[in-house]
Amino acid sequence: MFFHLFFGSSLWFMTWVCGCCGALRPRYKRLVDNIFPEDPEDGLVKANMEKLTFYALSAPEKLDRIGAYLSERLSRDVARHRYGYVCIAMEALDQLLMACHCQSINLFVESFLKMVRKLLESDKPSLQILGTNSFVKFANIEEDTPSYHRSYDFFVSRFSEMCHSSFEDPDIRTKIRMAGIKGLQGVVRKTVNDELQANIWDPQHMDKIVPSLLFNLQSGERTESRSPSPLQASEKEKESPVELTERCFRELLGRAAYGNIKNAVTPVLMHLDNHSLWEGKTFAVRCFKIIMYSIQSQHSHLVIQQLLGHLDANSKNSATVRAGIVEVLLEAAAIAASGSVGPTVLEVFNTLLRQLRLSVDYELTGSYDGSTNIGTKIIKAHEERQLQEAVIRTIGSFANTLPTYQRSEVMLFIMGKIPVPGIHPSLPSSSSGPEGTRMIQVMLLKSLVQVTVGFQTTNMLTALPSSFLEPLLSFSLTEDPEIRLLVVQILLGVIDRHDNTPKFSDISIITDISVLKLKVDKCSRQDNLFMKKHGQQLYRHIYLGCKEPSSGRQHYESLFSLLGLLSVELANEEVVVDLIRLALALQDLALSTDEALPVYNRCAVHAIAAAYLNLICQLTTVPAFCQHIHEVIEVRQKESPYLLPEDVFIDNPKLLSSLEKVEGDVLFLQSKITEVLGGSGYNTDRLATPYVPQYTGKEATLKCKCVFVCVPLVDSVGMEEQERERRRQVVEKFQKAPFEEIAAHCDADCLLFPFRPPPSPSGTISSGYGQSQSRSVPIYEMKFPDLCVY
Repeated sequence: MFFHLFFGSSLWFMTWVCGCCGALRPRYKRLVDNIFPEDPEDGLVKANMEKLTFYALSAPEKLDRIGAYLSERLSRDVARHRYGYVCIAMEALDQLLMACHCQSINLFVESFLKMVRKLLESDKPSLQILGTNSFVKFANIEEDTPSYHRSYDFFVSRFSEMCHSSFEDPDIRTKIRMAGIKGLQGVVRKTVNDELQANIWDPQHMDKIVPSLLFNLQSGERTESRSPSPLQASEKEKESPVELTERCFRELLGRAAYGNIKNAVTPVLMHLDNHSLWEGKTFAVRCFKIIMYSIQSQHSHLVIQQLLGHLDANSKNSATVRAGIVEVLLEAAAIAASGSVGPTVLEVFNTLLRQLRLSVDYELTGSYDGSTNIGTKIIKAHEERQLQEAVIRTIGSFANTLPTYQRSEVMLFIMGKIPVPGIHPSLPSSSSGPEGTRMIQVMLLKSLVQVTVGFQTTNMLTALPSSFLEPLLSFSLTEDPEIRLLVVQILLGVIDRHDNTPKFSDISIITDISVLKLKVDKCSRQDNLFMKKHGQQLYRHIYLGCKEPSSGRQHYESLFSLLGLLSVELANEEVVVDLIRLALALQDLALSTDEALPVYNRCAVHAIAAAYLNLICQLTTVPAFCQHIHEVIEVRQKESPYLLPEDVFIDNPKLLSSLEKVEGDVLFLQSKITEVLGGSGYNTDRLATPYVPQYTGKEATLKCKCVFVCVPLVDSVGMEEQERERRRQVVEKFQKAPFEEIAAHCDADCLLFPFRPPPSPSGTISSGYGQSQSRSVPIYEMKFPDLCVY
C-alpha cells in the first residue's frame, strides 16, 4: 500500500517537474520545437511555423538564437540519420531567411551557412542537393545589411568538386553535377556585386569555377543527357547539365567588368591547352562564341588581345594547335562589333602576319628555328598550309570589322611587310631563302585580297595612294603567275564599288550589255584626279599582264574584269579614249611575232581586245563605232572563231597550231575607230600614237635588274639599230603625245635620274658642320630623261 502510494506520487511529481521545466524553456526554443511533428513524414507544421516567423519578426534580436538552435537540432538529426527532420529544419531556415531582413540577420546567416556546409560535407547525395537548393534560395535574397567577415571559399571549392562528381549511378551523378553548377551560379550572384566580399574574380576562384563549367559543357558533347520523358518530368527537370552550364557561364561573363575579363578568359585558355581541345576546334569555337556573345560589347577587344597573346605563346606548338587558336580568332572577329578590335588594330595584324611568316619558315625548313625543346614533333607541310589559309581568312575577318579608313591603314601596313624587289630591299629576307620570300609574298598578297573583299571607298586617291599602288603594281614585272593574278584581284577588290566584278567574270560577246545590269555612276572629281595620276600605271599593268607568256585563262579573265571596272567606275571621256587605245595596242601585241607569245596567249589577247571593244562601244553609244566593232566580230565568227572569247576561254579550246596570217577584215582598224570617235566629239589625237607602256623610276630600276639578268646579249649592229629606233620614237612621242603623258613620263624619269646641284668651282661643297660633300657631276656627265634629249 505504501509502495503504491509512494510510486504514484513520484510519477505525478516527475510529470509535474517535466511540465514545469518545459514551461521554463525559452520561448524561441518552444516555438522551434513545435514546428517539428511527431512523424517527419507529415512535414513542417505550418501553423506553428507562422507563429515562429511572427515571433522572429517581432523580436529580431532573438533571430540569431533561433538560428543557433535550429543548427544544433539539424546537426543532431544528421548524426542520428533522421533525414526527415533535417529537411524540415532546412525548410524552416529558408522561410525565416525569406521573411526576415533585419540588422541582426548576419548572425542568423552564419548559422544558416554552417548548416548548409554540414549538408554539403555529407556523403549522402540527397543531403548535398538539399544544402545546395537552400544555398541557391539564399543567394537570390538581397540583404539589407552588409557582411564584413563572411567567406564563400568553401562553397566555391565544394560546388566545383560536385561539378566533377563521378558517382556510379548516372542519374544521381547528373543531379549532383547540376547541383554543383547551381551552387556556383549562386556564389557568383551573391558575391559579384558585394564589394565587402572576397573578389570572386580572383584567379584562385576563377581557376576553380570556369574549368568546372567547361567540364560540364564538354561532357554534354560526348554523352547524351538521360533526362526523363516530357510526360514524366517538369520543365526544370527536363533541363540538361549542358543547358544549365551554358546559362551559368553566360551569366558569369555578362557580369564581368573591364578589369575582370582577363581572369575569366585565362582559365578557358588553360583548360583548352590542358585537355588538347584546340585541335578539334569545335568545342574551342563554341566556348569563345559564348564568351563573345555574353560579355559587354565594348570589352570584345580584350578577349581578342588575349587570344593573340596565346597564339604568340604557342608559336612553336604544333600547326593544328595554332590553327585551332586562329580559327577561334576568326569566329571572335566575326562576332565583334565594328571597331571593337580597339586601339591596337595594327598589333592584331602584326601578330597574324608574324605567325604567317613563321609558318612559312617552318614549312620550308622543317624545324622550329632549330629549337631543342621540341622533342619528337614533326612538322607536317600540309598542316602548316592549313594554318596559313586560316590566318589569311582571319585577317580578312578582322578587316571586315573595321571602318574604311582603318582598312586602308591595314592595307598599307601589310604592303609594308611584303618583300618587294627594288622597293623594300631593307626588309630581312626569309630564313628559308628565295622560296621562302616568294611564299611570304604570296601569303601576304592573299591577305590583301581578303582585306579588300567588300571594300567601299568614295575617294580612290586615299584608297590607292602611291605608297600602296606603286609597290603593288611593281609585281607586274615578276615572272610568277600566281603573284600577278593576286595583284589583279587586289585591284578589283578596291576599285569595284558597286559589285560589278561578277558581271565581267564571263568573257563573251554580248550584243546588248543592258542584260548585265551594270551600275554606273558619274565619275567624280577625285576619280578624275586619280586616273590622271595613276591611269598610265594601270594601263601598263594590264598590257604587261597580257604580254606575259605564263599568263593563263584566269589571268586574262581577271584583266578583262579590270578593264570593265575601269570603264564603269573611273572612266571619263579621256579615260575612254585611253582604254580604246590600250585595246588596240593589245591587238598589235597579239599580232607581233617579236614577243614569242604562245598561240593560246595570242588568241586570248585577241579575244580580250574584241570583248572589251564590244563592251566599250556600247557604253559610249556611238553608232558608227558600234557598227565597226560588230562587223569585225561577225567576220571573226565566220572565219576565225578562235579569235573570240567563246572559243578561247573554255576548258579545251580548239586552236590553230600557229597564227601566221591574221589580217584584213578580222582586225579592228585604228584609223576607222579614230574617224568615228572624232566625228562624235571625242578628242582622238592620242589614238594616232601607238601605246607604249611607261615605267616609274623605281619600276624602271627593277625592270633594268630583270633585263640585266634575263635578256641575252646582242651584237653591236643590232644595238645601233635599236638605238636609232628608240631615238625616232622619242622624237615622235615628244611631238605628238598629249601633255599629261609627257609630264607623267618626265616625273617617272626624274625619280630614276634625280637632278644634282651644279658643280662647285672648288670641287667641294662645305657644310655647316665642318664636313665636306663629294664633288658634283659636271653638266656634260649628267643623265637627262629621254624626252629632254633629241
